[in-house]
Amino acid sequence: MYYQTKLSNGLKLVIIPKNNSKTITALVLLPAGSRHESLKLHGASHFIEHMMFKGTKKRPTSLAIAQELDGIGANYNAFTGKDHTGYWIKTVNNKMETALNVLSDMLFNSLFKAKEFCQEKGVILEEIKMYQENPLLYINDFFENTIYQNHPLGQLISGQLSDVKKMNRQKLLAYKKIFYQPHQMVVAISGGVDKLQVINLMKKYFAPYHGAKKQGSFKIFNRKKIKIKDKVKILFKDLKQTQIALGGLAYHYNHPKIEALKLLLVILGGNMSSRLFTEVRVKRGLAYAINADFDIYQDIGNYGIFAGVDKNKTQEAVEVILKELKKIKDKGVTKEELIRAKDYIEGSTGLYLEDSANLAGWYAKQILLTGKIFTPKEKLAKMRKVQRKDIQNVAQDIFKNINISLIGPIKDKNIFLRLLKKEI
Repeated sequence: MYYQTKLSNGLKLVIIPKNNSKTITALVLLPAGSRHESLKLHGASHFIEHMMFKGTKKRPTSLAIAQELDGIGANYNAFTGKDHTGYWIKTVNNKMETALNVLSDMLFNSLFKAKEFCQEKGVILEEIKMYQENPLLYINDFFENTIYQNHPLGQLISGQLSDVKKMNRQKLLAYKKIFYQPHQMVVAISGGVDKLQVINLMKKYFAPYHGAKKQGSFKIFNRKKIKIKDKVKILFKDLKQTQIALGGLAYHYNHPKIEALKLLLVILGGNMSSRLFTEVRVKRGLAYAINADFDIYQDIGNYGIFAGVDKNKTQEAVEVILKELKKIKDKGVTKEELIRAKDYIEGSTGLYLEDSANLAGWYAKQILLTGKIFTPKEKLAKMRKVQRKDIQNVAQDIFKNINISLIGPIKDKNIFLRLLKKEI
């Protein structure tokens, strides 16, 4: 069970007690991600996330923040996505007040000193280089750029090197002022918590802050307006291995076929008994790992199949993957496969939600991005209703406009364009 309420300043609060848990996680989510940024502010959401750990009025340095949280043995971090930013602290039950005190101080009282701003530019530039120079880390970003093109969903969350170099502190603060308002925040607290204690602490540390009733916005993705020029996109790198990403557009958060999509991707490449793992790794030895996954947003989503293969076997691997997609389109999945996939999702969901941090994220993300909550039990009940024909319908729907992104020593994209025409 969970308890949901709203503070006087409009902040949304959800409490998820977990019996016998000795830890709690406090998570704050905000609707500020790379898709909310203007052309001149690419990377702003991510930059702000970094700056929030650089000191507050009460804790004037990053060391002061770190020492206080390290002093209670807490785990803490933050993350930026394309549609939201999150800050979290996980600690033992009796240190919850410290966690909420520090979180509220960071969110509402960060200093954003000019010296720290300039210094953090260098840190972020190195972070971008680390990702872009590592094909395994960069392939998903490269792939989503292939799919979404110049739409904000196709841009790097961190921004490009040139974007960060040009970042202006005053414009960054103006952007922050739009999104870092209590009425746009969702706070989830899960674990061994007492509801009344949580509410009292939230009133003490979060309710006193009020802000302008501004509302952030983002550009809706319109499939009809996006014309993909290159269905095969290659980033040439002189390596011994090619990173492959293959996939296309799918569904948004509230789409009625989302559960069938999840099951399809589990059967296709979600675990070590999946079709692609069996065919690509076990039978042919083409890749150490291969997986199928998806990203979903409020208005659209995409799926992708990812693998790293020997540079001389890239064509073979892509051909095998495409043939597996065609099999599911043409013949569907077996009764046994569907049963196993449902059992897998139910079991993995249970394991995932054992962690209070994941439990907090489950509820907070739904509130922030969809405005409603489905409990794990309700979600699994929807998934259990999916039938074989539903899986095949999804495959026929999404396996028709496929894109391929490759990072490696590949020069001729025509080979892969021909494969797309031949197999799909």
